[in-house]
Amino acid sequence: MINVDFHIHSKYSGGTSGNMEIPVIAEQSIFKGLNTIGSGDCLNKNWLDHFVSSVKKVDEGTFEHKSGIRFILTTEVEDYRRVHHVILFPSLSAVQEFRDTIKDKSPNLDTDGRCNINLAGDELLDIVSNIDGLIGPSHAFTPWTSIYKEYNSLEECYKTKNIPFLELGLSADTQMADCISELKNVTFMTNSDAHSPWPHRIGREFNRLKVKDNTYDEIINAIKRRGGNEFVLNVGIDPDLGKYHMTACTRCYKKYSWDKAKETKYRCTCGGLIKKGVVDRINELHDQEVIHPPHRPRYIKTIPLAEILVEALGLSSVNSKKVQNLWKLLVESFKNEINVLIVTPKEEIERIAGEKVAQAIIDFREGKIYIEPGGGGMYGKAYLNKKNINQSSLDGYL
Repeated sequence: MINVDFHIHSKYSGGTSGNMEIPVIAEQSIFKGLNTIGSGDCLNKNWLDHFVSSVKKVDEGTFEHKSGIRFILTTEVEDYRRVHHVILFPSLSAVQEFRDTIKDKSPNLDTDGRCNINLAGDELLDIVSNIDGLIGPSHAFTPWTSIYKEYNSLEECYKTKNIPFLELGLSADTQMADCISELKNVTFMTNSDAHSPWPHRIGREFNRLKVKDNTYDEIINAIKRRGGNEFVLNVGIDPDLGKYHMTACTRCYKKYSWDKAKETKYRCTCGGLIKKGVVDRINELHDQEVIHPPHRPRYIKTIPLAEILVEALGLSSVNSKKVQNLWKLLVESFKNEINVLIVTPKEEIERIAGEKVAQAIIDFREGKIYIEPGGGGMYGKAYLNKKNINQSSLDGYL
């Protein structure tokens, strides 16, 4: 069993922390309980040079940092319709071949980690297939740069239904997506899309795979459900916490029902643009009752430990030194964040962090955390006390 986060970014992507370098990523991945992580941004020459100098090759598609964390070659690209795709590469030579093929189609190949490529989804699929890689939609339902923002089906984008995987994104989960019949044969991924290595970002979503070995080929077999390899768990933050879960104003983040948004011609009372949320987009796409196909693994909803600590300690930011220090103490005491959140007995947590923190983690396990849902580009917020929810943000929805 291995825990894998396929989608992250490097310090060369826009809006990304300068700490997104391999040694830091590897260290933080261990704390999160990951075994393997996507390299991210492997088409960018500067990042690729840093990556190659920081790891050793296990086989053509598998690399290992001295910490023991393994990497496979991945990137995210934006096509000419502003749809984002995750690509997995079988080797460094395949990365180079892809670069050579698209270099005249990308204005920022080596100036941005997530490059733009002036090609359609089906053209990208053809190139990826020729190098024996895999491609699938990133954050498939978000209202800005996703396949279901731009299209109504996989086939409209890729000219085929046979796409091996789809990334759910932070604002959706299996329960939401399995009301769309065309996705019944698609493997769902839960990935962090991390722009920072810190505890509330990297590994906030990951996948647990059953594989014969922790290598690229065996991971691909799990995505394709071959030879007994498979995904056995999707772990993601509660979709209510996602930035685009509900329809909301992109300026003041007031939530709206879709009918109300249409009535106001998609303009908030503050004058801001109202953006359709993932919930309403999936409601438009759904064509069946929720049916989980036999291959679909269980989905566990989590909340980043750092955010639970903020609430329990009565602080305002996950970047607080007190939060960071306590987070590190807990994960070092119990090996990783997943153990702290899901496995470690209350009395052991209490011994390290005190009764308030231990009870907050138990409240999370028992579903007693209250969430003010996200929307419009603002993450949702988790609270231990329901009265802390900003009800005025929901006025347009109720």
